Amino acid sequence: MLRRLSSGLFALSLLLPGGGAIAREVVDASQPTALAVTVYRDPDRSVGSEMERDWPQGFAMISETRQVTLPPGVSTIRFTGVAEGMVGVSAIVTGLPGGTIEKNRNADLLSPAALVDGMLGNRVTVTRTIPGSGEVVSESAVVRTRADGGLVLQTGDGYEAVRCSGVPERLSFADVPDGLSAQPVFTIDTRDESGGTYIVTLTYLAWGFDWQANYVATFREGGNGRDVNLRLMSWLTILNDNNQSFADAELMAVAGRLNIVSDLQELAEPPAARPLRLTCYPFGSTAAGSPLPVYRRDLPLPPPAPMPEASMMRMEAMADAAPQSILVTGSFRAQEENLGELKLYRVPQNVTVSAQGLKQVAFLDQGEVKGQQVYAGACWPERDEQNPAEILLVTENTRENGLGMALPMGNVAFFEPSPHGDLLVGENSLRDYASGQDIELTLGTSSQVFVACEETDIEEVGDRWQGDMQALITNANPHPVSFRLRVERGQGYDIKGLRTRLHNGERIAEFTVPANGERTVEWRYVEPD
Repeated sequence: MLRRLSSGLFALSLLLPGGGAIAREVVDASQPTALAVTVYRDPDRSVGSEMERDWPQGFAMISETRQVTLPPGVSTIRFTGVAEGMVGVSAIVTGLPGGTIEKNRNADLLSPAALVDGMLGNRVTVTRTIPGSGEVVSESAVVRTRADGGLVLQTGDGYEAVRCSGVPERLSFADVPDGLSAQPVFTIDTRDESGGTYIVTLTYLAWGFDWQANYVATFREGGNGRDVNLRLMSWLTILNDNNQSFADAELMAVAGRLNIVSDLQELAEPPAARPLRLTCYPFGSTAAGSPLPVYRRDLPLPPPAPMPEASMMRMEAMADAAPQSILVTGSFRAQEENLGELKLYRVPQNVTVSAQGLKQVAFLDQGEVKGQQVYAGACWPERDEQNPAEILLVTENTRENGLGMALPMGNVAFFEPSPHGDLLVGENSLRDYASGQDIELTLGTSSQVFVACEETDIEEVGDRWQGDMQALITNANPHPVSFRLRVERGQGYDIKGLRTRLHNGERIAEFTVPANGERTVEWRYVEPD
């Protein structure tokens, strides 16, 4: 008897407050009082490739500070408005006395299909417009099927399929079922024996972000043809492909290539806003088969049901609030910080990272960057030809040259002043450069400087080939130019009669070509043993 009584009391306790999951209270956390968004580049994007605006492959670490008031015991906390690209398994909540018992990511957003499914067995209002008279008739109905396929309602006249009556009709819902939200929701279960109000921090990774740097280099007037001076400006462009905005957020961007082994896109699993697709039951008999509908273009379609005035007002408000495609913030510049072997660029003032938008922040503005303009060409065996020389901008990333900071990967456009304004003279891609590294960028090919390569003699000595090479460099500029001649590229030739050095795996010789003049360079090569 005692055993039966204790079993009954246990079953009763499940139905009483505090007895289990049934009595678990759901608590909504406040909207974020502080936000931090740290954006990481697409780890697979190579130098020179652009961000994919329609499908960004980078990610962000988002940190939200919120307030929550918990009742005594076990409760569920709802964080509404998280990024739809949230990687739920990465989420960490700090500041709770009882920690986290369980984490969940809602799978459904508020949508027509989810709304119908949530009202299964409950009453809705169906409104029809009679085509002949225009009379609007409303009646109560009960939802009897889910939204996958034909939707069946039970009215005072019996059972009927929605949209199969041939008249315009719509459904109205008195309220939203529990668990549905217009924004993505993340929930956790926690326990607090006494209850209270706490400041908590939710930190998680989110898919669908990317960023890149864009540079503009403008040459200063007054160069001597070899030493150049330019102004270098740069913008950080932040891309957010999520449908959530992060208002008044601390914004940071991380440069460098991370080793990512997780498939963040697969782990994100954004919640679905399922549409409502209604089908009518086929007419005809099983013997004759169900006829396919025949659409005649000469017959007008029935008029759509009028949109309620409240819905029209909401659509107009959403259109007015649509974010701009690019938001530019230029009154402050990002600041460089070290993050282990990576570089972090912090925007010193809070900004808004808009949904489905680009954000540009000034990163760099150096007015006196010093460098050299160098012409380059190649001449080695089996290369008897004449080619225009490449134009190189060469500098060192140091404070003495007006730089001395890490330069993240991006595209750079070069402009030169003219009587008609600054004109584009070249474009190139910039890889990540650390402070102190040599920077070398190609501006294009020259129409004034050419190199002609010729192999003047070749012979076999023992089991090795030897030969004589000659390069003729012509300069039509009214000033001398610095020239870099590549004479060996990884073949291991022994170069004799010419002073050379190794540069980026190539053996080069450097010299000056006079104004409106030419220079002939000769040397002998010996095939490696």
